[in-house]
Amino acid sequence: MSKQYYPVLFMLSSTFSLSLTGLFSKYLGEYFHVNLLTFLRFLVPAILLIALSIHQKARWPNRAEQKYLWLRSVCISACQFCFIYALQHLTLVESMVLFGTGPLFIPLLEKLIFSVRISIANAMALVVTFIGVTLLAGDHGGFNIRPELLVGLAAGFFNAGSQLTLYRVSHSRLNAVEINLWTFLFASVVLTPMVIVNLTTEELFTQKITQPEILVLALGALSVLIINTQVFRAKAYKFAQSGSQLAPLIFTSLIFSALWQVIFYDETYNFYQIFGLVLILGANILGLSVNQWKQHRDLSVRAL
Repeated sequence: MSKQYYPVLFMLSSTFSLSLTGLFSKYLGEYFHVNLLTFLRFLVPAILLIALSIHQKARWPNRAEQKYLWLRSVCISACQFCFIYALQHLTLVESMVLFGTGPLFIPLLEKLIFSVRISIANAMALVVTFIGVTLLAGDHGGFNIRPELLVGLAAGFFNAGSQLTLYRVSHSRLNAVEINLWTFLFASVVLTPMVIVNLTTEELFTQKITQPEILVLALGALSVLIINTQVFRAKAYKFAQSGSQLAPLIFTSLIFSALWQVIFYDETYNFYQIFGLVLILGANILGLSVNQWKQHRDLSVRAL
């Protein structure tokens, strides 16, 4: 298989795991307080990665790598806090849609911070995707502004910052496992004060737990899915030419999430929401096709 397809396959594997992460997070959010669940979703995967790396000593990041890792830890902590809060107050698809707005911010942040040129194909795909997101998150075609929606949109903004810093650190000497090991550990440190405050002010659980073994299994499955999501995404960015190249593909998690919501929550969609899904999928296919055509053309020109 040609290496030009590696970023696509790795990103699709990442978005599939991400959709299942949203499903498990919504279930666990019915029992855990948002602060505790956000903390555990980083601490448990970090412990698993340490166990996996016990025979292969993880390299300590240098100063430049630490800068991006700490920036990513702050962004991903804020992102997941907002995302879990949205899951507790919105439907699975609404939360995933707002979380998925991250790619809308990526090209803009790349332009502002790194002076990366925004291609016409990516700009068009993101505009069409934004229209689809608006239709999907709305009710009968209208986008209802509620505090939960704004928090969910903030998750998308911080998600963009997380992806940008991931793209930068993925081209360092650290491998995908090391990147996520240190990111999860640093994020746990960032979130520790919130859990301590939570302990002194209110309960850590939102309702009485009658079957703790099910929650433990769900938390374990969530941790494995989180690792899959981040490792596959790091590998995707490793082969990508820029962070915005893969941005439209991130929205494929919405397609998977819509399926889970129909299966597990008996959710139906109106015409506008279905049209929004079609627009998102069409924009992804268009952006991917144009990017692949450009790569093939550039390779042909260099061969000449």
